[in-house]
Amino acid sequence: MFLMIKNWMLGATEESEYKLLSTECKDGVSYEVRRYDACKYVCVSLEGRSFDQVSGDLQRKLLAYMSGDNEQGEVMNTPVPIIFTVFPRDDGSLNRRLVAALRIPLSFQISPPTPTDSSLRIEDRPGMTVYVLRFGGFPGESEYRAEASRLTCTLGDSAPFQRKQYLCCSYDPPIKPYGRRNEVWFLQDEP
Repeated sequence: MFLMIKNWMLGATEESEYKLLSTECKDGVSYEVRRYDACKYVCVSLEGRSFDQVSGDLQRKLLAYMSGDNEQGEVMNTPVPIIFTVFPRDDGSLNRRLVAALRIPLSFQISPPTPTDSSLRIEDRPGMTVYVLRFGGFPGESEYRAEASRLTCTLGDSAPFQRKQYLCCSYDPPIKPYGRRNEVWFLQDEP
């Protein structure tokens, strides 16, 4: 556990590279449109419990993998952000299904270490274009839902994004007290 926290706080982090397509402002709300290339992610999912109940546990599993808890014993730079895929119901509340993911660092993309935890899997994910709303603080389910609602209102009904899921992103270790970076991403419908 100590190595995992040390790696995230003091080790090198590697932010996912993207192409900024545009920066927009509507009704006083600023957001970005970004393009991320296809790459491999380590993922873990869980059903039956709320975001606030399981997000920390899923995050620890992913960070343990990056900190050497894999068959090769490889300690990797910690990629950011940690991405939680959530599935909203019609009323805005979140379904009790959660998928957490970390992008595999660039130097391991071709041949990622094999997870020792059977709940982890390596996924090839396609490239994606996302609408991004950034905010601070220590968000839980209610804060991510509020920011997702704000982005939904800002984009309006005609924006081409997927409404059955969105991504909650965290860039900072849980003990960072201020200057925190969190984001909500909406996946743009691909033509």
